[in-house]
Amino acid sequence: MFPGALNSEYSHELKFVSSVESIQTYQVMDSNGSVLDPAHEPQVSKEEAKAMYRNMLTLNAMDQILYEAQRQGRISFYMTSFGEEALIGSAAALNPKDLVFGQYREAGVLLQRGFTLEQFMNQCFSNERDLGKGRQMPIHYGTKELCFQTISSPLATQIPQAAGAAYGMRRDGNKLCTICYFGEGAASEGDFHAGLNMAATLGCPVIFYCRNNGYAISTPSIEQYRGDGIASRGIGYGIDTIRVDGNDVWAIFAATKAARKIAVEQNKPVLIEAMTYRVSHHSTSDDSSAYRSKKEVEDWSKRDNPISRMRNWMENKGWWMKGEDAEITKSAKTRVLEAFAAAERLKKPAIHHLFDEVYAELPPELQREKADIEALARKYPDYYQVNEFARS
Repeated sequence: MFPGALNSEYSHELKFVSSVESIQTYQVMDSNGSVLDPAHEPQVSKEEAKAMYRNMLTLNAMDQILYEAQRQGRISFYMTSFGEEALIGSAAALNPKDLVFGQYREAGVLLQRGFTLEQFMNQCFSNERDLGKGRQMPIHYGTKELCFQTISSPLATQIPQAAGAAYGMRRDGNKLCTICYFGEGAASEGDFHAGLNMAATLGCPVIFYCRNNGYAISTPSIEQYRGDGIASRGIGYGIDTIRVDGNDVWAIFAATKAARKIAVEQNKPVLIEAMTYRVSHHSTSDDSSAYRSKKEVEDWSKRDNPISRMRNWMENKGWWMKGEDAEITKSAKTRVLEAFAAAERLKKPAIHHLFDEVYAELPPELQREKADIEALARKYPDYYQVNEFARS
């Protein structure tokens, strides 16, 4: 056969193909938390399951507080994960050394990896203890210690980066992989296609994790594409692909664990499309009531809530008692508020960090700019509020 389509067969029939069989959505448990097939019962300990659930509740509590803080003008921007807390299941299935490339709704992944509430707050306030030294918008987290690449705002740039990093891992032979998170809206960017094709042709151990939550800001998925979601595109690039129930934490856990095995043992990319629903506004800059009804959101929240489903599963196993949620949530809110208050009191990073860690040796033009800024700060300390900045 022709080198461009080795598996194609000749046909005498003139036929244009416009669709193939729709890809099924993998589930482990139903909305009541009942496991549908005993063979797929999650193989996790009681302690592991409870830790994941506590992180889901903590994420929800943190989102509520920081969303309100932005509305009060205390931080400049925020994005919540309401309705998408089951994403934590993917983090639980990874090796802690696997490299994460996030988009901007992966705070749950960081929580599961051990990012502290203090670190979340310091970043959102861009204070002197912010790991990014105040150079990023709120929720653009990053931590070398936890193998989480710093988030950047431009859409989909992380996809080819994740493929390239995975290629490096393959060459190193360290049996690690990268995982790259993005929304279905980002899959309309050119970087999505470049990244997937690069990973497929070079054999990169990368997991592409698409959160298909129904909306790319204000654009519903029905207006974004005509094909069978994002999963069908993975097949088009010759990538092992699965579609999962993105509100089912155990379906996500099982799929990610299996995807990682394929990636590191066969040096192949895998695409996971997680079907979920964005209960929240896109961000604090968005009002979703302008393009969808409040009833739609309320119906989804009641019908298929990932936190409720996980709690039901734990109660079915006798691992969680009714009423424990209130205690955990109260404790989480207290801890978030304590970290919030401490972060708010800290100074901003020292001004010299504007110029650090880009060049090994600061170019002459930037040396002049730095000297000018320092001179202005000394001359007009009240105007530039220099006492609000750390000294070093």
